[in-house]
Amino acid sequence: MELNLKRPLAFFDLETTGIRVATDRIVEISIVKIHPNGKKEIKTRRINPEIPIPPETSAIHGIFDEDVKDEPTFKQLAKGLHEFLQNCDLAGYNSNRFDIPLLIEEFLRADVDFDIENRLMIDVQNIFHKMEQRTLSAAYKFYCGSDLENAHSAEADTLATYEILKAQLDRYADAEFKDKAGKTSKPIVNEMHALANFSEANKSVDLIGFILYNENGQEIINFGKHKGKLVSEVLKKEPSYYDWMMNGDFPLSTKKIMTKLKLKYSNLGNMKLF
Repeated sequence: MELNLKRPLAFFDLETTGIRVATDRIVEISIVKIHPNGKKEIKTRRINPEIPIPPETSAIHGIFDEDVKDEPTFKQLAKGLHEFLQNCDLAGYNSNRFDIPLLIEEFLRADVDFDIENRLMIDVQNIFHKMEQRTLSAAYKFYCGSDLENAHSAEADTLATYEILKAQLDRYADAEFKDKAGKTSKPIVNEMHALANFSEANKSVDLIGFILYNENGQEIINFGKHKGKLVSEVLKKEPSYYDWMMNGDFPLSTKKIMTKLKLKYSNLGNMKLF
């Protein structure tokens, strides 16, 4: 089943120096941009992360310091990548929890404001885990009927993710899903808003999930000593908590959201955003 698109959908995958969103860097990015008319554009680029790649990470994706030492930095590529992704919704495998937050972190370091507020984000892994609960290679074998060649190559993984989503639409066209509340629906439809909603693991305020929405649509802390508490109450009772987060090892995108919430609840309209 081909995708029913209203605007371009960019599948992408990152190979990185590690899994810490706030401190690790991209060493390779591959983007498969699917246009509403079916046109496909593929861009794959290795990137100098400006920090050493740990040997254990290189052992996974096969990219070593020597391979990227003469490649451009992300900052040098940022404007071109931003332009290529303009007006695109985003899709990937574990992208909502890792690839999108890390990509935004790199854009912020390069002083490029990559806006996601009006973008749909479809996480194929979340759809897969809810329906079958396996890995990318197993997902490709399960849905596409063959082994995934060159796993952990950014381009191969990205193309596999695109093929898996199309196969999911065929396989689950009339499949029923029962949520935790016992409500039954048929959520897998060829419509990007519906897929983005279903592939969302939690109602997150920030990308990484440090701040969530509760059942009433209020922002709550999702970690540490204040887990489950309203952000508004924490900021009111413990003003220093904001400063602690700003000085802590949190993603820049999370700090930006926290600053917006501080402005929202304190009405300090003249405060400079992070």
